[in-house]
Amino acid sequence: MTASPPPAGVEHDFPLARLTTLRTGGSAEFFARVNDSEALAELLAWARAAGLAVGVVGSGSNLLVADAGVRGLVLKLERDLAKIERDGARLRCGGGARLPQAAARAAREGLSGLEFGVNIPGTVGGAVRMNANAYGGDLSRVLEWAEVTSAEGSERREPSELGFAYRRSGLGPEEIVAGASFALQPAEPEAVKRTLADMRARRHAAQPSGIKTFGSTFKNPDDPRAEGRTAGLLLDAAGCRGLELGGARFSVKHANFVENTGEATTAAVIALMSEGRRRVRERFGVELEPEVQLLGDLDAAELYA
Repeated sequence: MTASPPPAGVEHDFPLARLTTLRTGGSAEFFARVNDSEALAELLAWARAAGLAVGVVGSGSNLLVADAGVRGLVLKLERDLAKIERDGARLRCGGGARLPQAAARAAREGLSGLEFGVNIPGTVGGAVRMNANAYGGDLSRVLEWAEVTSAEGSERREPSELGFAYRRSGLGPEEIVAGASFALQPAEPEAVKRTLADMRARRHAAQPSGIKTFGSTFKNPDDPRAEGRTAGLLLDAAGCRGLELGGARFSVKHANFVENTGEATTAAVIALMSEGRRRVRERFGVELEPEVQLLGDLDAAELYA
């Protein structure tokens, strides 16, 4: 029972699977598409007063939604909160803007530094929250500030105030990245575009695409027992490449990617991840840490044991 009626535009029992790339999971108790920071703060204040947990769906490329659905409020940032604009040598992006689109826009504008973002299939807000990096690029190196919105309103924070660590930040669950500014370097547009094309080709050659899948499943370990091997190489060596459980499968192209071969459930994906994690532990003594985000009441204890 909520303390007050939800703000205008809030939907009830909204199906979330279609907003994720893996296409699994149930419905959100409450769901809203948010267009600006003021509306975002209003929704967060309502959720806090109502005692509701808050989640965000970005590109849905790194997200597992509970099969039973999600209690609380789920948000998707759009319109003003998904804009991409140039400001001199800076690129200002809404939290809901897709990072590959931001990288492509920077290339067209002759700005370098965000090229790695073309291979991160998520939003700017999600990338800031997860301190995303790929192919030698590091978001924290080019991030000038992030606009963080909570029930109290919005404030700008510099990278040093975001608690960055490997593939994570110190942002709380009720703090949403509404926007970000990237300080880039002027460059020849055609040269930046060639870099993007090369990065896209490398990703296409190494990783699955055009199917129901999400990004990297496990973080690359820093355990010395891994001997410098990535999570994908460890899973492959442990016999996980192509392993399938209940319609969920470790890709035959890259063992650290999970695919939905048909009608897989989130529970099946978690069972597959748990099995992969167990095999790597038994073979190498390395505990793989999940990189995917979880939304809803999920029985995922085996992934963190």
